Amino acid sequence: MPDKGWDELAVEHAQAGSFAQAHFGGADLGHKARNDCLLRIAALICRHPGGTLPNKLSDPADYDAMDRLMNRPEATHASVLACHLQRTRAALACRTSVTLVLHDTTVLDYSGLQKAGLGPVGNGGGRGYLCHNSLAVDPVRREVLGLANQILHRRARVKQGEKVHAKRQRRSRESRLWSDAVEALGRPAPQTRCLDVADRGADVYEFLATEQRLGRSALVRACYNRLIVTTRATGAVKTKLFDHLRGLPAQAQRQATIHDPKQRQERDAQLAVAWAEVWVQPPHVRKGNYQNAPIRVWAVRVWEPTAPPTATAVEWMLLSLGEPVTDAASAWEKEDWYACRYMVEEYHKAKKTGCQIEDLQFHTEEALQPMIALLSVVAVLLLNLRLAYRHPEAEQRRATELVAPIYEETLRRWRYKKPREEMTVKEYALALARLGGHMNRKSDGAPGWLVLWRGWMKLHWMVAGVEADRRRRKNRGET
Repeated sequence: MPDKGWDELAVEHAQAGSFAQAHFGGADLGHKARNDCLLRIAALICRHPGGTLPNKLSDPADYDAMDRLMNRPEATHASVLACHLQRTRAALACRTSVTLVLHDTTVLDYSGLQKAGLGPVGNGGGRGYLCHNSLAVDPVRREVLGLANQILHRRARVKQGEKVHAKRQRRSRESRLWSDAVEALGRPAPQTRCLDVADRGADVYEFLATEQRLGRSALVRACYNRLIVTTRATGAVKTKLFDHLRGLPAQAQRQATIHDPKQRQERDAQLAVAWAEVWVQPPHVRKGNYQNAPIRVWAVRVWEPTAPPTATAVEWMLLSLGEPVTDAASAWEKEDWYACRYMVEEYHKAKKTGCQIEDLQFHTEEALQPMIALLSVVAVLLLNLRLAYRHPEAEQRRATELVAPIYEETLRRWRYKKPREEMTVKEYALALARLGGHMNRKSDGAPGWLVLWRGWMKLHWMVAGVEADRRRRKNRGET
């Protein structure tokens, strides 16, 4: 099966109803009425994801139906998420081009609920979950395919003085999250090229060993100056990872666009790269479950020799497992892949700010978890809304190829006072951003997903008004 084109993905993510059908239509909650209710509630929330649940579901009948459904024993985190996960994994299995699975953990803080079963978060005084997301993305199109896995983890309170052996065997150990996530995904299909990408939190020897055992490929930003063995003219030499990479001269340089965490936006940078094949040595003290044997990786250092005074200089120490680095092209390829990792951070923002997932007020944990699953899927729609207008074809394609004509017409009539031809995708996105509060000035930068989504929600209400007026005119026999 060929990879999905941008047309198909964009259409799917542009309309709330079709998105809900695609990602929740196959859910099995044990009864058709419950399945239909989940689909209807998901479609309504897609149209208005912001605010609390009463804001998302303004009709009391819809809110009551959602509350009954979330409190049913058949509605669980796993059952609500199952259709979406299956869909994403099926897409991964049939793809032939490179796909990245971005792994990251975020805190979901529900301190105000004080529910039994929630674990400590923050400095230990709060209550909530560690939510570990595995987000599948297309690195070329910068398109989010969906969640490949999600784990809600309760952080355990551990007594001081826990022995190493006891910690290694404890199932609630947080360092297991990375390995558990890829264990859930299993071995990749033979024809696929799927790569797990993670930040420094995944620099756990157990995770690298799990990736190797499952035959998966990984790209991890190194956190520790680990002991390695490298081959030189004099033979095998033991040294430290960071020391070895920083001692290598730049093997290539290029201009690139990077996401600067300090400036919170993208900027151009002159980057240098160096690489080497090394053998990472197992820790002296075995803190996880793995074979006590070295792991071969390709270590890549990407850095910015000279950075602007207001910016944070880039330096990434990357470990590539299963994907060799033999020349500058393959080294820059790894940099391109790791540069996509910010997308999972944007996804977390979509969940927390766009969907306000931390504002849920359920009285039971059993009702809280399925709604977390539902909003986690809706956040994929929100994030892709921002990405669609950045596609190179956005300036040529007509907006009605991606959204229903009534949406384009309503927004066009609001944005332009005089009649004009149909908008392009980019014009549509900029008008949507203007509706959401963006001024579209050059100094304002590109619209963010939050203003786009605010505009999207306002546009839904405007379209609802237009449709109501058309029904009134039709009932009266007016043209």
